[in-house]
Amino acid sequence: MREYILEQRQIIPRPLDEVFPFFADAGNLERITPEWLRFEIVTPRPIPMAVGTRIEYRIRWRFVSLSWLTEITEWNPPYQFVDVQLKGPYSLWHHTHRFESVPEGTLMTDIVRYALPWGPIGTLAHWLGVRRDLERIFAYRRQVIEELFPPVDKSAISALAASPGP
Repeated sequence: MREYILEQRQIIPRPLDEVFPFFADAGNLERITPEWLRFEIVTPRPIPMAVGTRIEYRIRWRFVSLSWLTEITEWNPPYQFVDVQLKGPYSLWHHTHRFESVPEGTLMTDIVRYALPWGPIGTLAHWLGVRRDLERIFAYRRQVIEELFPPVDKSAISALAASPGP
């Protein structure tokens, strides 16, 4: 089994206590997943997040409908959580979500370790499109997160605070 790693870092210009709750809500995964995947959470909501929480999804990848079941194996709010695939398209899916306070806001790091089934055919599929599709999914996520968490205009806040009341 050949293992691959996809890593993405993104600074979100908001404090950790504002950012982490967004990612701790499994329902928000639909908001940051491209529409072309037809991503749907099947597990009834709300989904209480903790070690052992299982979440079932449905996606459509290149005309193929797939069921996906993940489990939260680490839960350390507001700094980190890990989900692993129990059932789905990969022979390995281990996704670490890390959050760290930095002067600019929150540094979010996604580290995905994954492998495809089918030996050499899986390796070929990886190079023909799976890697590119994963990169597109994470690029989309980056863009949506930038839109959902735009930089705060501190000069406007300072001006409002300094202006005399009525």
